[in-house]
Amino acid sequence: MSKFIQMQSTGGPSVLQIIEKDLRAPRAGEVRLIQDAIGLNFVDTMIRKGQYPMALPAVPGFEAAGTITEVGSGVEGLSVGDRVAYFFSEGAYATERIIPTAPLIRLPADISNETAATFLAKGGTAWMGMRGLHDLKSADTVLVLGASGSVGAILSRWARSLGATVIGVAGSPDNKVAAGATHAVHAGEPDIAAKIRAIAPDGVDVVYDLVGRATFALGVSSVRDGGVIAAIGAASGQPAPAPDLVRRGVDVRSGGSPQYVRGPAVEIATSQLWDALRTGIFSDLETTRYPFDEIARAHDDMDNRRLSGLPVLIA
Repeated sequence: MSKFIQMQSTGGPSVLQIIEKDLRAPRAGEVRLIQDAIGLNFVDTMIRKGQYPMALPAVPGFEAAGTITEVGSGVEGLSVGDRVAYFFSEGAYATERIIPTAPLIRLPADISNETAATFLAKGGTAWMGMRGLHDLKSADTVLVLGASGSVGAILSRWARSLGATVIGVAGSPDNKVAAGATHAVHAGEPDIAAKIRAIAPDGVDVVYDLVGRATFALGVSSVRDGGVIAAIGAASGQPAPAPDLVRRGVDVRSGGSPQYVRGPAVEIATSQLWDALRTGIFSDLETTRYPFDEIARAHDDMDNRRLSGLPVLIA
């Protein structure tokens, strides 16, 4: 019997309830997947709170990794025993599930299920920022707003490894930001805009804004004329329009990973992510593991910014 984490209503972490049920056999184009590790992302908390639409009752979660135990008719290229992962299929909070083959990514032998579930969605989002929203160059100076978050930490290290000069901004002093950026800046500093301009007198080439309304003005003041603001996240809400950006030739680009990491781009993005992992550029990032039955504690920690590492649910 499989375990699922289901929500009948929206609200606090207590709405996440564990249920058990038998699974049907996989149909055409589907497989049965035992999931060892399930990725935890900020969007999961938005779904739980009702800020992201999902019909109820719902099983949250969008990414996981595991092993195929049964295949339906017409499935090609995947077999029982294959290890796979995915990051665009709702209903991931489960120890075992039936899933279509379309979103599945076969894992290389040296990439563990836990590593895949921890990095796939976050790394895919970082790749979108560096290749989809802006084609990062080694000579670029970039500003990462929200550099202490999971995606910000990955993006900072990845961009720096490609030769970019990275200015990382976080809401509180954070050793993780200092380790991942060329220059680490505390958002509470009264002269933060001047400090960024001292590093990049003409302005930065690209701003990666992972926060939204609370940091957008800083991004506007920091980007050079003709530069790019890549609005990846809006944890603090959607920013107000800044009409002056049109006059300055600043391009504000936004979107989600499903828009950019799809089709042939999935193989390119994941291949480059696995290569980045192999080089060890993320090796200083800790993983925070939660037992499956402690999903409410995981969400409470995410709500209250108590994460010390990249979160993953262990089934």
